[in-house]
Amino acid sequence: MKAMLFAAGLGTRLKPFTDSHPKALLPLGGKTLLQWQLDKLRASGLIDIVINVHHMAEQIEQHLKEHNNYGCNIRLSDERKCLLETGGGLRKAWRDYTDWQSEPWLVLNVDILSNIDMVHLMATYTATNSSQLVVSERQTQRYLCFDPNSRLCGWTNIATGEVRGSDGQHLAFSGMQILSPDVLNMLGDMEQEKFSLIDFYLRIQERTTLHAFVPQDYQMMDVGKMDQIEQAVAFAQQL
Repeated sequence: MKAMLFAAGLGTRLKPFTDSHPKALLPLGGKTLLQWQLDKLRASGLIDIVINVHHMAEQIEQHLKEHNNYGCNIRLSDERKCLLETGGGLRKAWRDYTDWQSEPWLVLNVDILSNIDMVHLMATYTATNSSQLVVSERQTQRYLCFDPNSRLCGWTNIATGEVRGSDGQHLAFSGMQILSPDVLNMLGDMEQEKFSLIDFYLRIQERTTLHAFVPQDYQMMDVGKMDQIEQAVAFAQQL
């Protein structure tokens, strides 16, 4: 299995740090956000990792070089010319590295920390042979909807009442997933250059199984604002 880290975003909510640095290099308790994620991936047995870059990409390149890629086999997907959103960014990386296309990919955001057991997640993928979307019963405004068989059937915004696809059990998306090679191949069906993974999932949901993976005792934190840094450090250190 391969992994992909989304690290290309502008990190506007983390200003003023991101005026001069990429958000992936935000320091948290002696480590950067990037290192927290790479350490967890490596500890879970995932060392083949692609990272997409855009904002101040050269700093990420230099950081990885100075730290010998943290013991991982890292490839970069360069979006410096155009930021492609999550779906478009994944498709570019998938197309760039054809020698990794025979394996599933675990895909996650660099700025979302969690206590998820990635080994259990990977084992569930292997046992079911179906793509896994990591979700939880967290309160939010936008939810993925799942049918009684825990298969993705739609999306809803409860604040506006909008529903795309079919309604069902409401579960909040974590930004983490394992996608099978068959699903990854379907990225080519999207006509747009830039698109989100949610739009992609809703496009293909009737053609494949996108299964809800609900971790037990799940804790996560979106490191999105500078005034959350102390809280994020405490959260990361207890993982």
